Amino acid sequence: VISGLVSALYNIVDQIFIGRSVGLLGNGATNVAFPIVTFSLALALLLGVGSASNFSLESGRGDKEKAMHIAGNGLAALVISGITLCILVVTFLQPFLHLFGATEDNLSYALSYTGITAIGIPFFIFGTGGSHLIRADGSPKYSMVSIASGAVLNCFLDPLFIFGFDMGIRGAALATIVGQILSA
Repeated sequence: VISGLVSALYNIVDQIFIGRSVGLLGNGATNVAFPIVTFSLALALLLGVGSASNFSLESGRGDKEKAMHIAGNGLAALVISGITLCILVVTFLQPFLHLFGATEDNLSYALSYTGITAIGIPFFIFGTGGSHLIRADGSPKYSMVSIASGAVLNCFLDPLFIFGFDMGIRGAALATIVGQILSA
């Protein structure tokens, strides 16, 4: 539940500060990028929850070696899928944004925001999916702290980058990936 709330918090905080600095076109640009975030989250949950479930089953059976093998494969799948999705999004960024509803008015903002946040996709997928494996290994507090720390950092960096360094929507995107890197 906390992982889902934290994922939403990144978007909510970005929406608040982008709306105050850039305005409606900036909010529209982040909304156009949201399907990519949703797909990334779905992929992270698919691999993270699936790996954690199998890890727990094998741990419960007493087969620690197989459990560690599953955890390693799960983490590798998170890394590979994150990098693959990042490359796909960066390569086909403009067609994706048009598909998701970008207009000529907000396309430049959407390209700036999503082009930067795409770099954070591997970290987002690894951090979100990996937190389920951490929890399955018996460290739910560590899992929660790792996920929440990135979101809290994003809350502080958003206004600093957007207003303090006058980076606008690019600052919000940069704050987001710094938070995702910390969580990962």
